[in-house]
Amino acid sequence: MNAFEFAWPWFGLLLPLPFLLPWLLARLWPRNTDSDAAAQPPIEGQRMTLLHPQLEALENAYQTGRPGPDLASGINRLLLYLLWAALVLALMRPQWLVPHTEVSTPGYDLMLAVDASHSMDALDFSDRGQQVNRMQVVKGVMGRFIDERAGDRIGLIIFGSEAFVLSPLTIDRYAVRQLLDGVVPSIAGGSTALGDAIALGVKKLRQRPEGSRVMILIADGDNTAGSFQPLEAAGLARLAGIRIYVIGVGSKQTRIPILHQGKIEYWDDLTMDEETLQQIAEITGGAYFRATNRGALQAISERVGELEKTESETRTVFLPEPLYRWPLTVALLALLLLGLFPEGRGRAIRRASNA
Repeated sequence: MNAFEFAWPWFGLLLPLPFLLPWLLARLWPRNTDSDAAAQPPIEGQRMTLLHPQLEALENAYQTGRPGPDLASGINRLLLYLLWAALVLALMRPQWLVPHTEVSTPGYDLMLAVDASHSMDALDFSDRGQQVNRMQVVKGVMGRFIDERAGDRIGLIIFGSEAFVLSPLTIDRYAVRQLLDGVVPSIAGGSTALGDAIALGVKKLRQRPEGSRVMILIADGDNTAGSFQPLEAAGLARLAGIRIYVIGVGSKQTRIPILHQGKIEYWDDLTMDEETLQQIAEITGGAYFRATNRGALQAISERVGELEKTESETRTVFLPEPLYRWPLTVALLALLLLGLFPEGRGRAIRRASNA
């Protein structure tokens, strides 16, 4: 339910100031009485003025059709106090506290590092009886993985001869999926800078809160380029509190077909350094998976999704809705009404000073 409060309640101490100020002024600067004035001898050369003995009655006689002096001064006095109180209330910043409940999922910071070297053109996977390259399978399976990571922030790194951030960490899963679909083998060069990809992921993830930093490394070959060695970069990831789940992509065939310069060739050197990939996962507290076919890669994706489940969190916050416009409106109306009773203004001020 809504609650009411003043943001600056201490300004309420100013409310009794109009009642205290005349009393303080009378104490500090006492006024001379008429008897004191009469006792003082006239100054030589001073001009004397004769006053009508019933000056107040004479003044009231000319104020026909207007409120009486007591009524006018009382109304003016009331309006002045109302004006002051309304301004003080506006200074106190009255506000409604409107409850706002949000259900949020803390989520993880997932950085996908995808091998985009020339070896991802290897045709050692099949889909419905047709040969497909490794990149096509990875995009299909990891694309569905991205779609299922509601509440997580996902980034995308591709690496070949060099490593590049294709997408920073974002909750826009659709944008990351679109970028992943546009990746083709050799787009980042023909070699494999595995260590540089890990180091780049560490650089981006270490800026995020601890406990939510996760990297999924998808590679199909050895480290053949770059400035960082894979195990060296894995050590940096461990220091930054980043877990790396490594997925080795590729079959266990000895001679693997690959699309090279527009034609299919059979290569014997498309093997993986599984030992290094396993050590990367072990050093960082993650896990290593070997994907030998499309079904295995899908099962690995589901397992990673289960490992990184997040819990929903519900919290209620109170959003202030300012109400200062209402007392300011009252103050403006009081100021306008003061112009309707100008007759009692001076009398009200005199009475307040004499109080």
